[in-house]
Amino acid sequence: MRNSSQQGSRFQAHIDADAVKAAAEAKAWPFEEARKIIKRYEKAGFPDTVLFETGYGPSGLPHIGTFGEVARTTMVRHAFHVLTQNSVKTKLLCFSDDMDGMRKVPENVPQQEMLRENLHKPLTVVPSPFGPEFPSFGHHNNAMLRRFLDTFGFDYEFASATDYYRSGRFDTVLLTALERYQAIMDVMLPTLGEERQATYSPFLPISPSSGRVLYVPMKHIDPKAGTITFDDEDGRETTLGVTGGQVKLQWKPDFGMRWAALGVDFEMFGKDHMANAVIYDRICEILGGRAPEHFVYELFLDEEGQKISKSKGNGLTINEWLACGPTESLALYMFQKPRTAKKLYDEVIPRAIDEYFQFDAAYARQDWAQRLENPVWHIHSGQPPMTGSPVAFSMLVNLASASNAASKDVLWAFLKRYGQGLSPATHPQLDSLAANAVAYHAAYIRPGKTYRAADDAELATLQRLDAALAALAPDADAETIQNACLAVARTEERYLDAAKKGPDGGPAVSGAFFQMLYQVLLAAERGPRFGSFAQLYGIDNTRALIAKGISGELVAGNPAQAAA
Repeated sequence: MRNSSQQGSRFQAHIDADAVKAAAEAKAWPFEEARKIIKRYEKAGFPDTVLFETGYGPSGLPHIGTFGEVARTTMVRHAFHVLTQNSVKTKLLCFSDDMDGMRKVPENVPQQEMLRENLHKPLTVVPSPFGPEFPSFGHHNNAMLRRFLDTFGFDYEFASATDYYRSGRFDTVLLTALERYQAIMDVMLPTLGEERQATYSPFLPISPSSGRVLYVPMKHIDPKAGTITFDDEDGRETTLGVTGGQVKLQWKPDFGMRWAALGVDFEMFGKDHMANAVIYDRICEILGGRAPEHFVYELFLDEEGQKISKSKGNGLTINEWLACGPTESLALYMFQKPRTAKKLYDEVIPRAIDEYFQFDAAYARQDWAQRLENPVWHIHSGQPPMTGSPVAFSMLVNLASASNAASKDVLWAFLKRYGQGLSPATHPQLDSLAANAVAYHAAYIRPGKTYRAADDAELATLQRLDAALAALAPDADAETIQNACLAVARTEERYLDAAKKGPDGGPAVSGAFFQMLYQVLLAAERGPRFGSFAQLYGIDNTRALIAKGISGELVAGNPAQAAA
């Protein structure tokens, strides 16, 4: 990600001579994809501008998957610039299919009845259900997409299908499609059922009478006149020109047409498009274009393993993630394993945040070969900030949970004691993370917070732990506190792991001991090192928390459990 002009041809990578040398052998997937584009032109030479494209269907509000396409494509684009040492101009075109007819009403938007009355009209004709600020539902959703992409500083150009069709940008290729109508039909018909074959046409006229996008058979096509003839919804035979936005193409032919018309060199899409890729490619070639290089990514799933959907609004939204984590954490999520299906729900946020800062901290210690495999290099277009965070996000979340913090100021009361010089002014990144942790706790932990009651043996363990902590100095460090916890655990066979050796050669302490502490004291299944947490929270506060766990006050006083 980078803060720069939206004029794609001005995109420039940060070039380091050592990085260029290492890039030749880099295995990270953006480099693999960039090499495909280089190979594409190794014989003919590069065009004036290499075109990267992403597609967006504005039938619902923008979601994280849409951002993922732009973020990942930007990573490939940056890798391409490094490999070519900024010798070739590029452009990233974010294309909105906003001339599509609205086939169904999204469940997560207002004015459902009004939208139902406008079904099958182009999205840029459907009135906006959000008020008069935008002229249509499509314009509103396009603006939401641009607003979000701009917050990340993406270098892109936005394109509207409605504008391109109506302005004549596609006219030449649309006339070619009319001339080669049968060739397109020969590609499409074998992919359709018998009933659909009888009525299929690659051209979808916009009804002059109703304004709706029509799925009707053609009665006549006239390539010389550039027209199609069909029966309109009112039964009248109607003839329309295929230019000037009077018709649009079915979505599969539209993919290939756009590639041919614009000369797209690279486009990625989800696995649900993979079976159709050969169709897109063939139609592009029929229309005189060269199919772009592809990258197929796996789909995002919600907590139940279902594909996330704009219309259903399942999975995390853009705003939900950004309320709880920095933008870089979302970019990291997109970078990692793009060809593996990944769940996209609240529990992935803390892990992504902590992993981001771990990668960021490691960058300065790495050689160039390692740096080019490090996600932060790709996320920040070769210039990672290397700011790090002195406190893990998972620690902040547990601190918010233990203190029931309603604001970041509560966390700062602990943070200022934790390390010398820590303050919102000196550590603005930590200040933002503290606010994120409070928001995450309020959204995802507090509503379903469930403390586990300790059994008799665990109560005795907690009492021994309290006594061990009472014997420590108030300013004991994390390691001292952790060792005190381990000493208590080693006195009980149930917490020993005979398969592993401890520092004294005896059995190691199993994870069950610390899992018990987190379940009973923090209503969590896991967390950072307990010694680090106790140092940050304070020994006296930790002892008070243990006392509540022993007395049962945590279980009895928790609203979620009381309601249940």
